[in-house]
Amino acid sequence: MQKGIHPDYHQVVFQDSTTGFKFISGSTATSDETVEWEDGNTYPLIRVEVTSDSHPFYTGKQKFTKADGAVDRFNKKYGLK
Repeated sequence: MQKGIHPDYHQVVFQDSTTGFKFISGSTATSDETVEWEDGNTYPLIRVEVTSDSHPFYTGKQKFTKADGAVDRFNKKYGLK
């Protein structure tokens, strides 16, 4: 890697704004907010709207819509099996 052209890669705490779930990960994102993590160190805090703690796919609260095709609708309407 060339020196001086890449952003600083460091540990950052991400917090889900809806559930309060926090996790630490490496990132180039920066923030003026900081938070003390479980290890006693202080890290920048990035607030995000959706994480695996609140996303419907990961929580199991995903709604599935029944998308029947044209052939299925025709068969249901005219009683063909």
